[in-house]
Amino acid sequence: MAEAAGADGAAAAAGPAGTTGAAATTTAGRGGATEGAGAAGEARTGQRSAAARRHWRAGFQRGVIEIRHLLRNPKEMTGNLLNIVVALTLASYLSGDVPGTHVPMAHLTLSGFAAYLLFQIGLVSLPQILVTEREEGALLRLRATPGGIPAYLVAKSVLVVTLALATLVLLLGTAALLVDGPLPHSAGGWLTLLWVSALGLLAVVPLGAAIGAVLPNPREALALIMLPVMALLITSGAMFPLSSLPGVVQKIASVFPLKWMAQGLRSALLPDAARAAEPAGSWELPTVALVLTAWAVLGFLLAVPLLRRAARRESGSRLAQRHRRSTGDARTV
Repeated sequence: MAEAAGADGAAAAAGPAGTTGAAATTTAGRGGATEGAGAAGEARTGQRSAAARRHWRAGFQRGVIEIRHLLRNPKEMTGNLLNIVVALTLASYLSGDVPGTHVPMAHLTLSGFAAYLLFQIGLVSLPQILVTEREEGALLRLRATPGGIPAYLVAKSVLVVTLALATLVLLLGTAALLVDGPLPHSAGGWLTLLWVSALGLLAVVPLGAAIGAVLPNPREALALIMLPVMALLITSGAMFPLSSLPGVVQKIASVFPLKWMAQGLRSALLPDAARAAEPAGSWELPTVALVLTAWAVLGFLLAVPLLRRAARRESGSRLAQRHRRSTGDARTV
């Protein structure tokens, strides 16, 4: 009986110990599974980061190639050069000062025209490029390319930003030499010119890509875009003081980026005395940054899904049908 009691006691002692060991084994297994899941998540995150870097690198490389093609084909730059000639001609005929200031009206017009050129390149030129390349089958090829849409958008952004900044430099430099045009008077002015131009392009380039993704064809693209763009040019204070427009027009214009791009460039190029012609009596640079940032975020949120949708809708049969239609129209003409 003593031996049986000892055996029972040993079994009772072993029972909890065995249970504890099993629980420890289970806990260790769960810990290993959690660590494995965490490692897998980190691996997936690393893969996505590496893929994003590859897409950005491919986009920049494609953008550089497209810039080289543009430089080898000067005819594509004729429109931008013509806009510069128009701005210089207009400034040479303007006289008088901005109301309430001693700032020449020609300087205000040139500052606004500089903003308009940045706006026009991002919101008019880019959609035309996208629609034309879609007609040529570029979006169809992107369907089979991993990360093709983000890389394509990066490449177009590189192309348009380079073209816009080169146009801005050419306009301001030529205006300063030929018609005594405005230039920043301090390091702060140059810094403001740089960040307003960069942020303004970020605000309009993705928006232009989104518009280009939904336009029907190259023939209708220019007609559908230019009318609202010209309306914004007139109502955004780019060509004359915004304070001379009705209050309702000023409120509508303040929703769109051109008004704030023009105001930011005026703050960089004109003296502080020109603030008297602004509706608020100041440059409102924090508001300029806030509005342009909001448009940049909205543009990026719209551009990528709309371009992907346009690419998904592309097919060989649709492309062939468009080619047959365009060929038939050309023969009819």
